[in-house]
Amino acid sequence: MTHQLTRDQARRIAVRAQRLDADRPSDVVGIAEELGAIKIDPTATIAPAEHTILWSRIGAGYDRAQLSKAVEHDRLLFEFDGAFRPISLLPLMLPGMRRYPTHPRTREWVEANDGFRSEVLARLRGEGPLLASEIPDSAAVARRSDGWYGPNQVVHMLDVLQQQGEVAVAGREGRHRRWDLAERVYPADLPEYGYDEAARLLDERRLQAAGIAKQRSPWTPVGEAGEPAVVEGSRLKWRVDPEEVAALEEDDGGRVAFLNPYDPMLFDRPRLRDLFEFEYVLEQFKPKPQRRYGFFAHPVLMGDRFVGMLDAEVDREREELVVNAVHELLPFDPEEDEMVRAEVADLAEWLGVGLREW
Repeated sequence: MTHQLTRDQARRIAVRAQRLDADRPSDVVGIAEELGAIKIDPTATIAPAEHTILWSRIGAGYDRAQLSKAVEHDRLLFEFDGAFRPISLLPLMLPGMRRYPTHPRTREWVEANDGFRSEVLARLRGEGPLLASEIPDSAAVARRSDGWYGPNQVVHMLDVLQQQGEVAVAGREGRHRRWDLAERVYPADLPEYGYDEAARLLDERRLQAAGIAKQRSPWTPVGEAGEPAVVEGSRLKWRVDPEEVAALEEDDGGRVAFLNPYDPMLFDRPRLRDLFEFEYVLEQFKPKPQRRYGFFAHPVLMGDRFVGMLDAEVDREREELVVNAVHELLPFDPEEDEMVRAEVADLAEWLGVGLREW
């Protein structure tokens, strides 16, 4: 069956799948199950990405301690490749992890540092969990610094070993990861899947998180998951989650949401452009004179349309949320202006700071 969708319907499917509709969820683990990944990023003009992403869904009821409890105590979420993920995804990821690395240059570096690899694993086995800074760098061959990583090769090796499923993040000390052997962090009774079956199930989970995605997309690879769809005014081939199509009749409407620049709703830029007519550019790495909306402006979603950009930051000395500007991409009527201002007030209350008049 090929679904015939209007652009409005396609947008509503995407918004609902990302839990940004009027029906707010309340459970951190449940949100992670639905989104698949909660990005970790320390940029905190307002709050770090992992917390803003959850606040955008849950609202004032979100307590940051809920996330650390789910990760470090309940072990219902695990940290992998810069994101918190539900443990239900781990058995689907392991078959691909066992094939890592596939890139020739990375494979050559790992092979050249086989002794270093063994030393890191031995150190963790005997002394773990450890910070990267507590593990000696004995690499025989160094990888060139790329601006994201420093010269310390321990961080490179730990990331490779994580990708291979050998080590895992056991917790954090501030923003620093504490590492241990994966067998001491991950559950021991995980189900086993073959590579092809796991890949198919991962495609299904990605489509469930997106609601709708291009059939051929490097941003949201969904393969043959779901069912084909045609979106009015688009010549592209789409795949859609049939459960989200059925839920269109139960749509409770939209609301205002401020999205962290690393929010998963914003990840697939081509989809944003095609369905939402929203050209999103993160200006964090642009020179200041070239910025239009601000260093770390948060897109403003109202219902199923992106209507503005919130340029705000927390003044930590005065304990105030400072709104530099709300850029209106679509002009607000008085009711919409009131809704945005109410959400700003809710944000300040959640942060536990005052709101400077703006």
